[in-house]
Amino acid sequence: MTDTAADIPDAPTDTLSPLDAFAHAVHNLGFRDRTGQREMAEHIVVTLGVVDLTQPPPEEAIGASTDHADIGPPQRAIAVVQAGTGVGKSAAYVATVVPMALSQGKRVLIATATVALQEQLMAKDLPRLSQALPQPFTYALAKGRGRYVCRLKLDQLSAGDASSANLFDADAPPPSDTPTDSAASAREAERWEARARHYALWGKALDAGTWDGDRDRLDDPPEAELWVPVAAERHSCSARHCPSYHGCSYYRARAQLAQANVIVVNHDLLLSTLGLHALPDPSDCFVVFDEAHHLPQVAQGQFTAQMDLMRSAWLDRLPKAVSEVAAALAERPEADVPTLTRELKTAIGELARLAMQRVGELPEWAAASRPPRAGAPDPAPVVDRFAQGRLPEGWTEAVDAINTRASALLKVFESLATLLKANARDNPSDAPRCAQLYSRLGAIAPRLQQAQETTALWLQDTADGQPPLAKWMEAGVRHGLVTLTAHASPLLPGSLLRYQLWSKVRAAVLTSASLTSCGTFHHFLHEVGLAGDAAVSTREAQSPFDHANQGRLIVVDTQADPKDLDAYNTEVLQALWQDLREVQRGALALFTSRAQLRQAQLQLERGDLSDLRGCILAQGDASRTRLLQQHADRVQAGQPSILFGLQSFGEGLDLPGELCEWVFITKLPFASPGDPVGQARADWLKAQGRDPFSDIVVPTTGARLLQWTGRALRTETDQAVVICYDPRLLRQAYGRRMLAGLPPYRLQRRVKGVVMDVG
Repeated sequence: MTDTAADIPDAPTDTLSPLDAFAHAVHNLGFRDRTGQREMAEHIVVTLGVVDLTQPPPEEAIGASTDHADIGPPQRAIAVVQAGTGVGKSAAYVATVVPMALSQGKRVLIATATVALQEQLMAKDLPRLSQALPQPFTYALAKGRGRYVCRLKLDQLSAGDASSANLFDADAPPPSDTPTDSAASAREAERWEARARHYALWGKALDAGTWDGDRDRLDDPPEAELWVPVAAERHSCSARHCPSYHGCSYYRARAQLAQANVIVVNHDLLLSTLGLHALPDPSDCFVVFDEAHHLPQVAQGQFTAQMDLMRSAWLDRLPKAVSEVAAALAERPEADVPTLTRELKTAIGELARLAMQRVGELPEWAAASRPPRAGAPDPAPVVDRFAQGRLPEGWTEAVDAINTRASALLKVFESLATLLKANARDNPSDAPRCAQLYSRLGAIAPRLQQAQETTALWLQDTADGQPPLAKWMEAGVRHGLVTLTAHASPLLPGSLLRYQLWSKVRAAVLTSASLTSCGTFHHFLHEVGLAGDAAVSTREAQSPFDHANQGRLIVVDTQADPKDLDAYNTEVLQALWQDLREVQRGALALFTSRAQLRQAQLQLERGDLSDLRGCILAQGDASRTRLLQQHADRVQAGQPSILFGLQSFGEGLDLPGELCEWVFITKLPFASPGDPVGQARADWLKAQGRDPFSDIVVPTTGARLLQWTGRALRTETDQAVVICYDPRLLRQAYGRRMLAGLPPYRLQRRVKGVVMDVG
């Protein structure tokens, strides 16, 4: 692995011709060749150009040393490129990777973390490149199954019968013979009739060809309550055995993917479909991970399991569903399903009792379970983590009972599902009935899997020397009802990616504006599972921005210590209100917690801040899209507009020019100390004799700070000021480490209102 490209030979001129053609094609639209962009393109071409995917994959283990003299060109190569804001990284990789793949008759997978980047690739970069290249290619956007409508569900529910929802909703209560309130029944019937009208219109649009079944292509995107009942879903899909298969929106989209040379996808979908053949095999493609700093977090989420211990309506419906499906097939399950279900419900109830007894002894539960004030948001859930991943004494019996019963019931489900598919195949006229029966099982199967997977992880012991799993409970109150969930998660995302992903990838590009932390790639490579991998070559392509002249970073020297939370927040907010009055156009204020943001919003109700109240647009007050549109409208009208936001606003917003002339960072963006996975990982590192603060917390915060400050300058003509109210950035050694990883802004310090340059 190399940290620079100094020892890499210059790329042949002809390999960069696609980039030159791309630049020419979009020159009239404002595109121009940039030094950093060309450096990035050269690094990609040289690194990946030695891989021949037409040859069999290598047998040597991932990360093994490669002797080029003995075995010829390497069969794996991974280019890791930090491309500063303004480099034009998407143009650099599509204009190099796509021609390389086409020359070998291979395909390209481009994985991103945000919808905005997917839209940019599909609407701008790929169409322009297709016009510039002499060799034509096709491209398509891959979406998860749940973004498409299930025609079987749509037809079933368009009849307007609320009872039809029981086929597809595991949480729907079982039918009851007890009379119900007539007014409530009438309201429920009216609600379903309104939904049915929507569903009927969608069905007509499908028949007329004016809609392709993609949720995102509806003129008025539906709320989740309307969409979820008719969304396609793997567990309730009988695929080619479904009577609607040939007109299925999802499988039509899959067919288009099969013909595309370039497929754009999100990180989560790519990782979740590894080995399922929903996408091309990564080992046979050139793969690009844009916004690659998200990969560790996405991988962690993919392998985290959880189960609900409070809602059990799905268990009440399970025996009858199995009985009816088995009867329709003239089969008799080998297992005693009613008994297994009853024992499973008892075991879940016992685990819930043990958990609530333990949580109830925690002092924070008293505050969380107190009835909230009218209009106040629900309190944050109480987290109870098990040290070293060890279950409390006396819990194993209940956990094991859940696991064994859920596993036995899943075998019954799998057996019936196999028979349904076989019957639909052998008796095509019976396929519609089989598809509906399959859907009945599919509505319940995910809950069984969650119970089985979570308890399996809870029962898992860790081998010596290996990090334990993080295991915890979360209890809370939502809309007046107690919630209780069990969770389990691996600690090291790098290990997951190393064996689940990188063992399958032979040619890849990983890029983002923030892959380095505190000035090195070290932390990112460890988190993403590529540390020590001989196939990796890193490069930093510098932003074309003149940060020292375009931007200032002012660190405020507060009197209060940030560890004294109340005093610090009081002083910071007082300074923030004064600074906000200097805003004439657009600004962004970033908060590290909802509590801090809420405190700021409450203070805005004071009479002396009435002049600022109308300038603030806070995250959560409206949808993100609506907030950004309101912000742009205000700035365009010559009015000051200030966005208040949390972490997602700190790395996902593109606000060029007047839309963001100020960025206010209320505190260094350390992760929440209550994160159970982070706590478990810290405990394990301490046991290994390592310092989790220095090894994990500081570089993670440094990477996040790089993202937050990156909201300030978005074009080469922007002028912006970043104000950080956390004096630790200059006072502490770890703060100076983070500072070393930021662009070279003009650095200043503010002491009692006086601003001075920092030498």
